[in-house]
Amino acid sequence: MDFPQELKDYIEEWKAKPGSLIMILHKTQETFGYISKEAATELSGITGIPLSRIYGVITFYHFFKTTKPGKHKISVCLGTACYLKGGQDLLDESQKILGIKVGEVTQDGLFSIDPVRCVGCCGLAPVMTVSTGEVTDTYGKLTKAQLPGIFDIYRK
Repeated sequence: MDFPQELKDYIEEWKAKPGSLIMILHKTQETFGYISKEAATELSGITGIPLSRIYGVITFYHFFKTTKPGKHKISVCLGTACYLKGGQDLLDESQKILGIKVGEVTQDGLFSIDPVRCVGCCGLAPVMTVSTGEVTDTYGKLTKAQLPGIFDIYRK
């Protein structure tokens, strides 16, 4: 796997520091959008950290992804305010509309969906975000009926 020079430099800077694995994994995921088997193997070689330890950290923390996300990453908030105002219903309906489960990607590669604990917009509950590259759109006070129209925006 070909790591960009910026990532290689970051790893070199941090690899010898105690407790740096999580920071290195975050930077790797930020670079590629997920941590592939190839990336994990390369990290093991560069850092000297056993691959089993790297996978132990990746699979322990929910934040790390081992599969490539969709072009549009949907996050449905299930923090307390959103959950109480229908966040779980939005998550269930989104999965139904898109035909995928949490952590999966639509066949066309456009969408992936994950629950999140809080997006910091409790006054707009329930909330969903759609991230495309560096841009994140936030939708608040949502109802299930609004979801198809929102997804259609990103299909175009």
